[in-house]
Amino acid sequence: MVQYTPMIQQYLRIKAEYEDAFLFFRLGDFYEMFFEDAIKASQVLEITLTSRDGGTKERIPMCGVPYHSASGYIERLIDNGYKVAICEQTEDPKQAKGVVKREVVQLITPGTVMEGKGLQEKENNYLMSISMINDLCFAISYSDLSTGESKAAILDGSKELLLNELTTIGAKEIIIDPDFNKEVLKYLKERCNIIVSLEANTQLEVQFKRLIATINEDELRHAALRLLHYLNRTQKRSLDHLQPFSTYELNQYMKIDFYSKRNLELTESIRGKGKKGTLLWLLDETATAMGGRTLKHWIDRPLINNEQINKRLDLVELLLNHYFERQELRELLKGVYDLERLSGRVAFGNANARDFIQLKKSLLQIQPIIHLVERIPHEQTEKIAANLDPCEDLTHLLEKAIMDNPPLSVKEGGIIKDGYHPDLDMYRDASRNGKNWIAELEQDERKRTGIKSLKVGYNRVFGYYIEVTKANVHLLEDGRYDRKQTLANAERYITPELKEKEALILEAEEKSVELEYQLFMDIREMVKEYIPRIQRTAKVISELDVIQSFATVSETYHYVRPTFNSERKMVLKEGRHPVVEKVMGSQQYVPNDCFLNAEKEMVIITGPNMSGKSTYMRQIALTAIMAQMGCFVPAEKADISIFDQVFTRIGAADDLISGQSTFMVEMLEAKNAITNATSDSLILFDEIGRGTSTYDGMALAQAIIEYIHDRIGAKTLFSTHYHELTSLESNLTKLKNIHVSAIEQQGKLVFLHKVKDGPADKSYGIHVAELAELPKDLITRASAILSNLENSTTKEKAVVMEEPQLNEQLALFADAENNSKKNKSSSKEQKVLEDIRALDLLEMNPLQALNQLYEIQKRLK
Repeated sequence: MVQYTPMIQQYLRIKAEYEDAFLFFRLGDFYEMFFEDAIKASQVLEITLTSRDGGTKERIPMCGVPYHSASGYIERLIDNGYKVAICEQTEDPKQAKGVVKREVVQLITPGTVMEGKGLQEKENNYLMSISMINDLCFAISYSDLSTGESKAAILDGSKELLLNELTTIGAKEIIIDPDFNKEVLKYLKERCNIIVSLEANTQLEVQFKRLIATINEDELRHAALRLLHYLNRTQKRSLDHLQPFSTYELNQYMKIDFYSKRNLELTESIRGKGKKGTLLWLLDETATAMGGRTLKHWIDRPLINNEQINKRLDLVELLLNHYFERQELRELLKGVYDLERLSGRVAFGNANARDFIQLKKSLLQIQPIIHLVERIPHEQTEKIAANLDPCEDLTHLLEKAIMDNPPLSVKEGGIIKDGYHPDLDMYRDASRNGKNWIAELEQDERKRTGIKSLKVGYNRVFGYYIEVTKANVHLLEDGRYDRKQTLANAERYITPELKEKEALILEAEEKSVELEYQLFMDIREMVKEYIPRIQRTAKVISELDVIQSFATVSETYHYVRPTFNSERKMVLKEGRHPVVEKVMGSQQYVPNDCFLNAEKEMVIITGPNMSGKSTYMRQIALTAIMAQMGCFVPAEKADISIFDQVFTRIGAADDLISGQSTFMVEMLEAKNAITNATSDSLILFDEIGRGTSTYDGMALAQAIIEYIHDRIGAKTLFSTHYHELTSLESNLTKLKNIHVSAIEQQGKLVFLHKVKDGPADKSYGIHVAELAELPKDLITRASAILSNLENSTTKEKAVVMEEPQLNEQLALFADAENNSKKNKSSSKEQKVLEDIRALDLLEMNPLQALNQLYEIQKRLK
């Protein structure tokens, strides 16, 4: 250290405490970065890398950004997953003896962003703390610093359950103990892009008692306290807006695992990773940012309590039947700003006067909303009206104190209204009268001297002055004017009267600005007292907003109210896929029925590719999810049983990060469903077993169907191209065959998209390939091969058998092979067998395999 200058030594001491963050080190009007920070920041931010003398022979790498525009650069670093420590000067440089004192005033991380583009208005920005109770049990707590929302739960199951909850919450950063299990941490980091921070302190301090009073379990309290200590240590300011932790249990909601949320595209599309094309995109007719965030919560966590679901449905039906009130409500909600994040900014100390205007305008909408809700008579609307708080005394304070169009800055005046404070009015009067006197002085001096171009001006360096062009200087009276400044073409003067008035005006202006800032700070402290009331109102407004959004969507797309039964039935008449229907627009969507009950718990769906099997399966799941969210559903009639979980295995993709093949991913997702599903679950399996050889895949598919049928009893939709599986209907009493129909017209395939009873008679694979516009020669060749295979008398027809028969069949193949060894009657056949053994099937594509089979058949004939 001694080899560096004192300032660089100071930088290094502070940097040592924030090794995992960029240190924005304040030097005058710039935030500077040095050493590795400078090199990396210059690349990420695309700014110039320079150097400076640091006391050593080699110059130190350096880059910097202006402090007044630093927020944009900080946002870019946070968006790229970095942390930024803000180091400010904490003493006046003029009074400093040696190096100016500096210290970090805030650590900004992806999980603690309070403003800027990094915050999506309709998405939460959660920071999560994780504590391990044992290998299969975790305590989690999480908070959105920007809104104050805080929750906690115990996850008893596995690290997969932890991953699922982490992705559901969408946490941007996790906080763990330094001794946290390395294997679990590696597992989480491999599967989601997450920032990890360390915090060891879990001591209970006085300021945290209010926040954890609702938590009883010690492990959960430790997780919450770790989160609070991290926030307190990094933010170094008031956290008064944080709400007490609310605890929940996962079994209070329908469980939808990470894979199913992805496959069903609930909140994020598979291809674009955006919102368009998702259930969230369809249902989001919310008018407020708070409502948008609540809608996402409801999609992530559908209810399983019949009474709670029907309470939501009652409200949706009320607003659906009161069209004019609903339209008026939407207009009123549009005038409500983000009350939760406004409260956070107030408590955090970075709210400005414009935030107060937004807060006032929002609160002024609450009373009209109360009157509107009271016009719809119902027990629930009465509760809503009673829980809405217009905070009239706060709106009165803001109306009296804050200018209607204040500046962004809180330190330059122009914020407080006249009449709010007598001393401020006195200073303003002195300043305004003084300026009037200045204007009159200019006119008097022009008359006195006869110089029409004479003017009285002001700048911050020289104060007030009288400016006269050099051509007119001789017209001034001797002894009256004192020269103050000489310009190229003019002289500037001061008079005793002007000097006296200048002191009064500048003093009044200075005191006025200082007093305004102090009054604003006092008002901000008064507003903080209302934060709990504002947050309670915000929660009611957000839920009301989602309800009107459901009603609006239900009316637009002609959805119906679902009913719920206890007989484990699912009856859907003319059901539709809500998102596909919206995307299709004016095109006609083909609706389909679904009937499942105690005698028909499983269906095998067959039909050609592109016929709509996957769409049909997804629409069943989406209908169940929408119903349990409390929304109307896309059908003519919907009577369903409440599902505790939804599992899907749809689509195929390698997990490249963890080195797992498509088939392994398929098996893991199937295992997740089979091991966790209950008789009250819904399972969707789309073409299980296609990732391996035909017989392996078919055997696994049959075994999975039998296992679910015999041991789990969950409602299951199983689509497949293994037509042999349709024979299982005769052996499994609760399994039925259905198919998505298609017909051939003039040699072309026409998809009807209609689900009918019974199995499909053909696969139409070559027709689909033709629709995909594969080369005509290839299609012709495939048709010839298919015809040959279908007409071959030697072709072995695969038949799915029960387990004992399957073993017998395998033994039969073994005997045939032994006999071929004993009886080498034909050298040609022996050569064919040797060629078959030499084939590397894993390196062949399906078309090559078919061609090889065709050649073998020709040789045998």
